[in-house]
Amino acid sequence: MSLRIDRVEGDVMKVNSFVVHGPTGAVVVDGMLTVSDAAKVRRAVQETGLPLAGVVLTHPHPDHYAGLARILGDDEVPIVATEAVDEVIRRDDAVKDQIVSPMMGPQWPTVRPFPTVTVADDAEVELGGLVLRARSLGPGESFADTLWLLDDDTVFAGDIAYHGMHAYLADGRWPQWLAVLDQLEGELPATVALHVGHGPPGGLDLLAAQRRYLQAFEAAIERHPDGDHAPVVAAMRAELPTEDLLFLLELSVEPALAAVRGR
Repeated sequence: MSLRIDRVEGDVMKVNSFVVHGPTGAVVVDGMLTVSDAAKVRRAVQETGLPLAGVVLTHPHPDHYAGLARILGDDEVPIVATEAVDEVIRRDDAVKDQIVSPMMGPQWPTVRPFPTVTVADDAEVELGGLVLRARSLGPGESFADTLWLLDDDTVFAGDIAYHGMHAYLADGRWPQWLAVLDQLEGELPATVALHVGHGPPGGLDLLAAQRRYLQAFEAAIERHPDGDHAPVVAAMRAELPTEDLLFLLELSVEPALAAVRGR
């Protein structure tokens, strides 16, 4: 599909919102973590010259919905998510507030709107003259991952794959995540453009890279079940030599070890 999609990357945290230029309005995919990064998205919407038609959410992590109040402003437009994503956001928001608020301070939004429209798997929603189809993937990077498809080649993939950045694995569902990656590699066309939640868009190679990362993490956790974070982090820095979103990996080690022990 030939249309304009603006990627807005956060300055406080390297996370993406996408502003899609529709025939009659702009659609935002995912909603940032912090106040200032959300304001950046709001400015990007205003610069389109189009009215804001609505927001769709790919999954329930707060770096993808917490900033919605600042993005929406006074616009009363739908916030759309699958039923599963909506359920997890509502279930976990209070816990996320306790965790993230001390980390972000005044950058953490005190008002965090929840989805106002929920859809079932494979449902379509029309916003701004665009038709987006939801495809629920189940648990993976989060407890409820979703693809939003404009067509077979234009896919908003959330955090099902990161592009050149460290990943969040604290939800402990990387075995399911690996299975989803295998499934998508077999089903998505070679021409697909994956608009991911962290880093620039890419193709199917992002799925293969994410698989290698998850396998390296799983191996590092198994080698160090005593709870020593340092060798796990060192192994992952060797696998992916960047500091981008390293804090997400560091936050993930202890919950991941607990998940392994639970199994």
